Amino acid sequence: MDKTKPLPISKRQVWEAYKRVRANKGGAGIDGQTVADFEANLANNLYKLWNRLASGSYHPSPVKRVEIPKDNGTTRPLGIPTVVDRVAQMVVKMKLEPHLEAHFHPDSYGYRPHKSALEAVGVARQRCWRKDWAISLDIKGFFDHIDHSLLMRALRKHTQENWVLLYIERWLKAPIVFKDGSIIHPEEGTPQGGVISPLLANLFLHYTFDLWMQRTKPSIPFERYADDIVCHCQSESEVIALKTELNNRFEQCKLTLHPTKTKIIYCKDEDRTKDYPETAFDFLGYTFRTRLSKNRHGKYFANFTPAMSNKASKRVRDEVKQLKWNLRPSDSLEDLANECNAKIRGWITYYGRYCYSSMYNILQYIDYRLMLWASHKFKRLRGKPRKAKAWLNEVRERDRYLFVHWERMSRG
Repeated sequence: MDKTKPLPISKRQVWEAYKRVRANKGGAGIDGQTVADFEANLANNLYKLWNRLASGSYHPSPVKRVEIPKDNGTTRPLGIPTVVDRVAQMVVKMKLEPHLEAHFHPDSYGYRPHKSALEAVGVARQRCWRKDWAISLDIKGFFDHIDHSLLMRALRKHTQENWVLLYIERWLKAPIVFKDGSIIHPEEGTPQGGVISPLLANLFLHYTFDLWMQRTKPSIPFERYADDIVCHCQSESEVIALKTELNNRFEQCKLTLHPTKTKIIYCKDEDRTKDYPETAFDFLGYTFRTRLSKNRHGKYFANFTPAMSNKASKRVRDEVKQLKWNLRPSDSLEDLANECNAKIRGWITYYGRYCYSSMYNILQYIDYRLMLWASHKFKRLRGKPRKAKAWLNEVRERDRYLFVHWERMSRG
């Protein structure tokens, strides 16, 4: 710590923050500087940032706004800070996060150490078995509508470090630059894409939702992953009343629940036979609905359980298609395996946790794309899909460990 500086920020803090930003990668901000560019003059860049942070003279650059396509044809707005600002935000996050973690609710799973989306899906599955009704909440434009004054009030409950509050307030007010060059000065929201934003979002919903539920609805369990929320109720009257109260609660905190995307769901199964228009919901890439399951005696029964959603399946298929293997006949099968095995392993690990069979169509599609590649690479297979399929089957028999899904598919 440099005692000549007015703010207690050390060079070690800045260095540790930089290492985390480097590991997370990410694109360039408004200045066009990449992490690699930043590293080209690393010592000087880190020193200048530390000097500005520790002296109180640090002010963030404008945030670059980009639009990321969503499955439904719309876009999700992301705000991309510069590398310098990402390192600065990480300094504050590392300082603040341990204090907030001690207070966060155990059923808040998003962007937290030692918590995961898969854990949230598993807990939701168990609770859907125990409770007949669920409500899936959708907050309209959550990140863009977080109220700054309410957020700062929540922050002041957890830190007396004025420099933390100072810099967070500056990030909240940083101008946002759109693709067409237009600029806005935000009066609400925190850019989705910033290093500090998930932590601030969790804090805001901790007070808006988690603590409110704990205080007023202690018998109603829930799972929250950032702004994706599912609550579980025992009766239809209870879930209807909860929806009304949640609408009021979010309005008090200057947020709005989407009127059509926020849904009440009846968790229909073997023993729940009531007719109700909504009997399925999506949560973290999984669709929860009635499916046939096999019990330990080999008997099938109707079970309300999660499996990979159609949206997630389409997204993965599009990602496989974008690899454009059919345009790369000069590559070897080993080249393709080395390129995509990490991705396939990730898909299997996540979407194969619950109802692995729902992934079969994705894994078969990967093999279909490999067959197209083989048809372009080998003249004898062109226009002959059956021969291409037989060729791929032979390769898979010889080397079932070449692609990570082959060995698993061979086991059934």
